[in-house]
Amino acid sequence: MSESSDVITIGEAMAMFVATEPGELSRVESFIRRIAGAELNVATGLARLGLAVSWVSRVGNDSLGEFVLASLKKEGINASGVTVDGRFPTGFQLKTKVLDGTDPIVEYFRKGSAASHLSTDDYHAALFASARHLHLSGVAAALSASSYALLDHAAAKMKAAGKTISFDPNLRPVLWQSEAEMVEKLNHLAFQADWVLPGVKEGMILTGEKTPEGIADFYLERGVKAVILKTGADGAWFKTADGEKGAVAAVRVENVVDTVGAGDGFAVGVISALLEGKTLPQAVMRGNKIGSLAIQVQGDSEGLPTRAQLGE
Repeated sequence: MSESSDVITIGEAMAMFVATEPGELSRVESFIRRIAGAELNVATGLARLGLAVSWVSRVGNDSLGEFVLASLKKEGINASGVTVDGRFPTGFQLKTKVLDGTDPIVEYFRKGSAASHLSTDDYHAALFASARHLHLSGVAAALSASSYALLDHAAAKMKAAGKTISFDPNLRPVLWQSEAEMVEKLNHLAFQADWVLPGVKEGMILTGEKTPEGIADFYLERGVKAVILKTGADGAWFKTADGEKGAVAAVRVENVVDTVGAGDGFAVGVISALLEGKTLPQAVMRGNKIGSLAIQVQGDSEGLPTRAQLGE
């Protein structure tokens, strides 16, 4: 349980069934099984780059739970913080196949899943203490009140121990009772982070600000050290507590296959580079590069590169 790691994260993994042909899900007859989950995507991407990664979650005592555990083993992710919970099932999702680069339609079957029952009981002190960085996402925060409590507890403990924390809002409005609750809860987590990585539209919702600099200042004034904003086709924009700021152009992609997972790929690039001691502009450049690779392949994590494929 106390195996040291570079990064630890918390989240839900789901089996993902991707349609093999375009069209409405109700008419599709065959699917390919993959794995999905925002935090697991980040864990997978970091592990492929050679970082030691631990992932904390719950899965059901079922075939899909076994599939998740096998996927973790294949990627070399430490699963000692994963509990097999026989009371509840592993969640899954159905995803359409798109041919024109638009966002696919995804139907989730996660209500009452094992991961939604994450709680502070899943805070394994030795496991978290052995990690040097904590990555959190707004998806796990939205699963349930008990899951949110775990993230809040982990953030407080890691911050008190002097560890770095990154936070990707990853807004999922349908999982919250109200937008006001979502904004309050996610900002509370964001204020504990060193690096906050929202999309511009997410930042507008969370801060009420209308510009990248306004969004960044909202967090920087509350103790965050750096805010890196995803600005879509333009790439990304960043600002630090020291006043350093700038834009980093996007990597142009000729054939967009699947947009899901692009933000997770961006997080992989930024976090890995910063943990390696690279400058923030270099980190954002890597984030853009990995995000561009992620959208050229069908699947949430299939396009995330190994160190050799990254070419750095």
